[in-house]
Amino acid sequence: MIIVMKNEIDEDEINKIKAKMRKLGCETSEVIGSNYHILGLVGDTSRIDPSLIKSNRNVEKVIFVQEPYKKVNRLFKPKDTIVDIGGNKFGGGYFSVIAGPCSVEGEDQIISIAKSVKSSGAGLLRGGAFKPRTSPYSFQGMGLDGLDLLKKARKETGLPIVTELMSPHMIERFVEDVDVIQIGARNMQNFDLLKEVGKTNKPILLKRGMSATIEELLMAAEYIMSSGNENIILCERGIRTFEKYTRNTIDLSAIPVIKKKSHLPVIVDPSHAAGLWWMVEPLAKAAMAVGADGLMVEVHNDPANALCDGEQSIKPSRFEEMMVKLRKIAEIENKIML
Repeated sequence: MIIVMKNEIDEDEINKIKAKMRKLGCETSEVIGSNYHILGLVGDTSRIDPSLIKSNRNVEKVIFVQEPYKKVNRLFKPKDTIVDIGGNKFGGGYFSVIAGPCSVEGEDQIISIAKSVKSSGAGLLRGGAFKPRTSPYSFQGMGLDGLDLLKKARKETGLPIVTELMSPHMIERFVEDVDVIQIGARNMQNFDLLKEVGKTNKPILLKRGMSATIEELLMAAEYIMSSGNENIILCERGIRTFEKYTRNTIDLSAIPVIKKKSHLPVIVDPSHAAGLWWMVEPLAKAAMAVGADGLMVEVHNDPANALCDGEQSIKPSRFEEMMVKLRKIAEIENKIML
């Protein structure tokens, strides 16, 4: 339920309404804009008589929220959420790019790639220290050693680091060492993990599950927000369909849908979506055109010998060319690429 207040209402009256809602068992989420003052109610609203709320002279109107997600709902916050990581902004017209290898393989590798993508305009460095793989015999990542190498790359370049968290047991270390905690597609509905990262103040990059609906993605974000963390970036990385040519089927239609339904920023991972390096650039361009707030791109200096996902990684020179083209599209789409 959404209570839209009159703009001229004073703080004492707002506090009275909030206190009354709490007594009725509902948490209140307050959003103040230049043309609106909103109280969003989260909880069991069945005990609340909307006619009594409407009778309050300070209430403009009452809106019922049909969707199961509340805090991530645009009705609760009409204005876009902007997630700022070290000056790199996602949402609200800003467009930032995360780039780097699928996995950290060594010190020279991660530092050289970090320097390269930064020079091309990437604002954040991605790299897997812990890798969830379908086969137990595939490369699982360097673990804590990989995390330490990411920190070295950050020290060398100043790029904030993005890496995937797989277990609640590692949260304290990630909170200490990582700038953006990634929740991968396989863990999108790991609800215990979502609750735990929701207790942190770190920005969370939440990837869509391989067979998840848009509503399920938003509900996963709701788990994080309901635990207190509102710094969430959603990521479309392709979903599983009957098509076998590409690794996944990228759902570009999800971008405008999410932008309509939610205030959270949403980015696209064209690398995992296609699984083919030569499709990364056209999909990245399309992502910007349909309204995405950023990209996550896999870049490797030697894709043929990469320990993980080399076939979907582009070389630094191609990444640089792509960034030049994206900036031209950004001018047309009124996107701000810092």
